[in-house]
Amino acid sequence: MNNLFTNTKEIFTNVFHFLGLAYWVEIVTDNPQCTYYFGPFLSSQEADEAKAGYIEDLEGESAKIISVEVQRCQPNNLTICDELIEVAQPEIQPTFSGQIY
Repeated sequence: MNNLFTNTKEIFTNVFHFLGLAYWVEIVTDNPQCTYYFGPFLSSQEADEAKAGYIEDLEGESAKIISVEVQRCQPNNLTICDELIEVAQPEIQPTFSGQIY
């Protein structure tokens, strides 16, 4: 019986997500500068109850939490980071034949 409830809930959650009615936990961090989405959830109460675990996980990875919000949305990406990884590249100077130094 419990398995039937779980499957039914999962179906409803997927339908709500498809319709844009599902709730998500949005967590914005400063270090790293990222926005994370956790969900989907059928209700704001369910999302609110789950957010403490997500905060704990991110803080365990030394992330600095800026904001936490429960909202209805359809995120395209579950993790969005603003920081670009800079790769040091050696300066290349082309040498042409016949070039005098």
